[in-house]
Amino acid sequence: MSAEMAEPPEQKRVLTVLALSQTLSGAGLAAGITVGALLAEEMLGSTELSGLPAALFTGGAALGAVGIGRLCQRWGRRPGLTAGYATAGLGSLGVVAAASLGSVWLLFLSLLVYGAGTATTLMARYAGADLAAPARRGRAVSLVLFATTLGAVIGPNLVGVTGDVADGLGVPRLAGPFLLAVVAYAAAAVVLGLFLRPDPLHLARALAAEQGASASDAASPSDAASASDAASPSDAASASDAASAPDAASAPDAAESSADSSTARTDARGLVTGTAVMTLTQLVMIAIMTMTPVHMRAHGHATETAGLVIALHVAAMYLPSPLTGMLVDRIGRLRVAAASGLVLLAAGALAALAPAHSVPALATALVLLGIGWNFGLVSGTAIVTDAVPLATRASTQGLVDVGIAIAGATGGMASGLVVATGGYSTLGLSGGIVALGLVPLLALSGRAGRKGHVGRTERGDRTDGGDRTDGGVRTDSGDRKGSGDRKGAGTDIGTATAPGSAPPATPTATAPSTSPSPTAPPGDQA
Repeated sequence: MSAEMAEPPEQKRVLTVLALSQTLSGAGLAAGITVGALLAEEMLGSTELSGLPAALFTGGAALGAVGIGRLCQRWGRRPGLTAGYATAGLGSLGVVAAASLGSVWLLFLSLLVYGAGTATTLMARYAGADLAAPARRGRAVSLVLFATTLGAVIGPNLVGVTGDVADGLGVPRLAGPFLLAVVAYAAAAVVLGLFLRPDPLHLARALAAEQGASASDAASPSDAASASDAASPSDAASASDAASAPDAASAPDAAESSADSSTARTDARGLVTGTAVMTLTQLVMIAIMTMTPVHMRAHGHATETAGLVIALHVAAMYLPSPLTGMLVDRIGRLRVAAASGLVLLAAGALAALAPAHSVPALATALVLLGIGWNFGLVSGTAIVTDAVPLATRASTQGLVDVGIAIAGATGGMASGLVVATGGYSTLGLSGGIVALGLVPLLALSGRAGRKGHVGRTERGDRTDGGDRTDGGVRTDSGDRKGSGDRKGAGTDIGTATAPGSAPPATPTATAPSTSPSPTAPPGDQA
């Protein structure tokens, strides 16, 4: 979609439905975060493998992202997201059954299926951006993430209540939050299945096709061709140039909408950068978060206290989203992404240095961990969405989320081993150092992007703003003085004027063109 066009009215309905479903799914998501490691530790009798549940449900998120991405690509967001939440509800039910039967293998299989909820909760953010104008994508993504906050914060604080319910049903108390997940994910699936209409991805594709057809009609040289019957060849050439060149007001918008065109190509550098940001932040966040409840309980803290710390962490993961989205849109994607690395470094260092008996210190470290993850996810999502055209957007986003899930699974699995061998402090410091690697990576990406832009401008190619720089005469200030003279069969002989020299003479046989000369937008003038 072009930034010059207002967002379709359906966008408000889409965001409202997504917000409701995200609120429900947040409660289901919190179950695995809060008690997954504790349940595994209780059933396995070992701390070394307590990170396995996080690895399993994030591994399940990787598999889910592939399936959901393909469903969304072919059938739209509504069928894909609905199927994802329904699958997660079945996985949650399986975890409850595994805890009741004492079956470790059923627990592992169910956690893998349960991971589809994590994939769906994250992929819903893309649905919020489908109909958003390019200049508002960061805020659209952040609004969907923000809606997850309520359920994700309430869920961990219901550990005691759901434990009592589970106990009354003859189910182990630590399986109680997964009972809540069954209900939450099922309700989210119903909301999306019934109310996410029209499908945002289908509508975005239809609007992009309509816009492309309109632009093609506007750029058609048919008027200039008909006028050439009564005018000189140079008049027809000038009219054709004027019809095909974007005006100064619409040029920046043409650039922003280029990624939405069905014929646009994927920006590989942007895709790699956005993916790297989200995978690294996910790895660090999952690793430290997974072992914090285990670390706290090993030092005498109650399960409810650990649940409170996790609730604060989850709130920090989603609550800053509106502010993060605004920063992403206003100061830039790369700057916010770099800030995520610095915040995660601070979180890891504080987690490593915090006294084990200090709940406020551990809570602060987990809050910083959530904020750093939020910065990385929102900025990385915007970078990836900008880089991928609508024709392949859903499937590519699914593959990106596969990488995120694999990174989370790696972090979850490694976290237990690191704590068992080196301690919780080693885990915190290691995570902070890994996160810091984002800063030089983003610096290199930004530098490469600037060099590419300068190179395109110097060669006279079409610039990022959509301006035509070929053929026209430019003065030393960079303004176009003409649309390029043509002679014979229409060969363009316009040349760039060197600084201090006079423009080349126009052949006297050429009739003066009355069509207005296109000018470069203010931001692109030298």
